[in-house]
Amino acid sequence: MNQNTALSQSNPARDVAPAVQGGADSAQGALAQRTTAVLPPVDIFEDEVGFTVLADLPGVAKDRLAVRVDGDSLVIEGAAAAPVGADMTLIYGEVLNPLYRRTFTLSRELDPGKIEAKLDNGVLRLTIPKAEEARPRRIEVALA
Repeated sequence: MNQNTALSQSNPARDVAPAVQGGADSAQGALAQRTTAVLPPVDIFEDEVGFTVLADLPGVAKDRLAVRVDGDSLVIEGAAAAPVGADMTLIYGEVLNPLYRRTFTLSRELDPGKIEAKLDNGVLRLTIPKAEEARPRRIEVALA
């Protein structure tokens, strides 16, 4: 998106800042594994009432997803996990379980208090309405 829109991508370098995964329960014990966040691909649509953002987050469950507004930033974070049983031990792996992170800057034209989020089959749909005063409206002309 260009810089003149109501919803713009924030600094991509900040979105892919190193993140820490793992911990005492990880395969490497107490040594945390350092990884880099992945930018999930998104599609952004605009209509008269607001924006719709579709973000691909394969492998991310609802309980491992966070969508928040921090000041004028909209932040999407999610951790993917392969569905394996508790009694299984990974002995060889090629499937990446990424940590997704994407940040957008919200303009004052948008109403962050009314953002709706739905996750369906690995696709996050965010509906971001425009503030009432920013929506186009028709003005009736009276005869004098």
